[in-house]
Amino acid sequence: MAIHIGTSGWSYDHWENVLYPPGLPVRDRLQCYVSRFSTVELNASFYRWPRDTTFAGWNRRLPPGFSMSVKAPRGLTHARKLYSPEVWVERIERCWHELGDKRAVLLVQLPPQLERDDARLDYFLAAVPSWIRVAVEFRHPSWDSPEVFDLVERHRAAYCIMSGANLPCILRTTAPFTYVRLHGPDHQHLYGGSYSDADLHWWADRIREWDGAGIDVYAYFNNDGGGNAVRNAETLRAILGDG
Repeated sequence: MAIHIGTSGWSYDHWENVLYPPGLPVRDRLQCYVSRFSTVELNASFYRWPRDTTFAGWNRRLPPGFSMSVKAPRGLTHARKLYSPEVWVERIERCWHELGDKRAVLLVQLPPQLERDDARLDYFLAAVPSWIRVAVEFRHPSWDSPEVFDLVERHRAAYCIMSGANLPCILRTTAPFTYVRLHGPDHQHLYGGSYSDADLHWWADRIREWDGAGIDVYAYFNNDGGGNAVRNAETLRAILGDG
């Protein structure tokens, strides 16, 4: 089994002097990131899905053993709301092939306004090839039900475990892997704050439990402000003995 801990994104101006040395060119940020971490969650793909050649380039540039999770495009999740997903699924599948052995998990974040629709979710998950690992992040509370968890589990997809302001933190595993997004400990503002050592020790205990049960773990910190995500990810890795 494997534990993968990283951050959501790798290119932020405010990470200078936290992750990047002063004056580091933007083009060199990824290489700086991979010197410290072995996984990353690509978030830019949500706003603009990269070309096939871009995924192929990452496959060549990323070091052996590095894994990249990718956030599904908003054209699929927020514009179409998973309706008639075939065109997007075909495009994602093509890019997933190009990413090769660097691919990790496809993160499908549903919009907070999208209420529970079991048939639509079932159809979408059935359309995704079984060899693509999928995690679904539900933002509307109506999805939090045993029937939805069972539906996701039938497709061997992961229920995305969340930590963040006004988000339910449900420790439910539905696949041979689990996917955790740590959006920050601030109770008022999403993506805000830095996790305390006590918080990180608590998460380390959960990760050890999943790992002990034979479940792969992917955990990404999304509280990028002030470099909090970098510090928190490195601290968690150190607590787990991988620092």
